[in-house]
Amino acid sequence: MYQPKFTITNKILKNIGSIEASKEVIDHAPLLPYYEKEFQKDAIVRTVHYGTHIEGNELNLSQAERVLEGQDVPARERDIQEIINYRKVMDYLGKSEIRNPKSEIAEEDIKEIHELTVNKILEPEKCGVFRKSQVVVKNSVSGEVSFRPPMAVAIPFQIKDLIAFINSPSDQDIHPVLKSGCVHYELVRIHPFVDGNGRVARVLSTLILFKEGYDIRRFFSLEEYFDSNAMSYYDALQSVEKRGGDLTYWLEYFSLGLSIELSKIKDKVERISIDAGLKEKLGGKPLMLSERQLKIIEYIQKTGHLQNKAFDQLFPMVSEDTILNEIKVLLNAGIIKKQGVTKGAKYIMK
Repeated sequence: MYQPKFTITNKILKNIGSIEASKEVIDHAPLLPYYEKEFQKDAIVRTVHYGTHIEGNELNLSQAERVLEGQDVPARERDIQEIINYRKVMDYLGKSEIRNPKSEIAEEDIKEIHELTVNKILEPEKCGVFRKSQVVVKNSVSGEVSFRPPMAVAIPFQIKDLIAFINSPSDQDIHPVLKSGCVHYELVRIHPFVDGNGRVARVLSTLILFKEGYDIRRFFSLEEYFDSNAMSYYDALQSVEKRGGDLTYWLEYFSLGLSIELSKIKDKVERISIDAGLKEKLGGKPLMLSERQLKIIEYIQKTGHLQNKAFDQLFPMVSEDTILNEIKVLLNAGIIKKQGVTKGAKYIMK
């Protein structure tokens, strides 16, 4: 079985601590169905765009989003196909049977992820099939060989070892985030396919997090962190070989990325989530509120109160009676309360 070599440093501990703190907030925030869907949609768009952009896709974030919505975008056919493919990979990860912690990851799962990733980009006989020839990874600027993966004959054996590591008991002595990072690196190192290895590695490491209880409501996207400074990403990957197979620096980099991403999401969640005390009143269940009601809560949390004179600013082109009806629901639910009786009355969190 694959046995990664690394040291738990203070940086890794700090990153893991931050990840756990953010995860706790995100997992237990009494978020409302509308925002839950919006967060997941945003994560998919960012994952698909940045996950392909780092590989040379020329579409920007807005164009990628339009492709995902089925709109026509004037662009290279390959770029559009990469976006479509990566979306299908995300849909694959979204299947409950794939994310089920009790189900094991098999070699066929890795091959299927690859086949979805490179569909209509590589020749059919190379999709979901381990490479049969030796390849090298070259520096795009200097042309120098920066990495020489294992020989093709070794791939099935090394993948088998990696899968044994992936499927080892979840209570083993390795944190899920570090396990995800190790799998990410090892698949890149094995380089089992002629193309698409980076995308498959990133998807597989995300799947590890999902299966290990770190799906974090599927709100996050590590791809944006990797793409924000692609040179740092590749340097961190290459550091392992330079350090004699030691993954410590890579795992510091990897865990920092998840820490940064989750911290940003935590801040967003806290801005729009309902008071923790309210969640207790509701038995821990998210509220089924309308989009307008959510905006009212967010506005009150941000400014401290809501008055009638702010209705136009908050909801242009919506009648005052309609807004008052939305407020009435929140008053009856005990979420907000009214101070005063005239038009100068204020609505505040209860």
